[in-house]
Amino acid sequence: MDSSVTPERILQLGLGFWGTKTLLSAVELGLFTVLAEGPQEGAELAERLCLHPRSWRDFLDALVALGMLRRDGDGRYANTPETGTFLDRSQPGYIGGMLEMANARLYGFWGSLSEALRTGQPQNEEKTGGANLFDALYAHPNHLRGFLQAMSGASLGPARAIAAKFPWERYQCFADIGTAQGCLPAQLTLAHEHLTGIGFDLPPVAPVFEAYVGQLGLSGRLRFQGGNFFHDALPEADVLVMGHILHDWDLEQKKTLLSAALRALPRGGALVVYDAIIDDTRSTNAFGLLMSLNMLIETHGGFDYTGADCIGWMREVGFREARLEHLAGPDSMVIGTK
Repeated sequence: MDSSVTPERILQLGLGFWGTKTLLSAVELGLFTVLAEGPQEGAELAERLCLHPRSWRDFLDALVALGMLRRDGDGRYANTPETGTFLDRSQPGYIGGMLEMANARLYGFWGSLSEALRTGQPQNEEKTGGANLFDALYAHPNHLRGFLQAMSGASLGPARAIAAKFPWERYQCFADIGTAQGCLPAQLTLAHEHLTGIGFDLPPVAPVFEAYVGQLGLSGRLRFQGGNFFHDALPEADVLVMGHILHDWDLEQKKTLLSAALRALPRGGALVVYDAIIDDTRSTNAFGLLMSLNMLIETHGGFDYTGADCIGWMREVGFREARLEHLAGPDSMVIGTK
């Protein structure tokens, strides 16, 4: 056997769920929010978080080893710059909503991945006779609020990148289709004083959207429009944005949404589609490929796609130009011009 070949990478990946669940539990317990008050001793943290004496030291030190906490020479624990910014619930950049949803829903559902691979059927609430993903989430205000906050966590990085990279100086107004809490409209209007926008989503989202943009002082420039993008006309605007939307649906539904966007745009208007778009070789954007497996678990026909796929669909439905541009992390955008 070649001594340079080791099983280390296989074992790290195969047992990677240990670290994943450790982080998810830390978010669930509110550890990073507690540590926002400042460095604290382990025993004090254990008492505040109701941790068993047997567990707390390994738990906290594992988070240190994983790079999620710091520990000083006196044995006090503190947030890292990343966890203090993105996992403290009091911070505007909090992305823990996505991790909370992963902990409460996805972690268990992914245990049935093998069944999904064999059957092609969802492994979420529908498997046990419950409602489909969106009906289940939108039926309960608390579940809906958590889901919308999770979407903000997933969209913050791409939203800031779109605000910086798209040529907004050419346009006056936009509509965000499937706006959720309103993260993207907020980032665009904070970055560009001349822009006004619409957040389009199902009617139950309205109070969450309005509260979010109100807290940011943007109510005068952003408004909510309720509707179902498969049944109602999309808002008319210079630019339409569909973020983390297309991957939820099958191919014909994807094309239906792209066609609806084309109808709503003026000549020269633009559609921005962003997702964890898979590289054209389908070999490097592991997150995008894993997200597509997540769509297998959560939906009946959803899947993630390559930039070439999306460009082809846009041209097929009538966009005269389409191009791909990377945003942040695993996310990229495809810009189609009418």
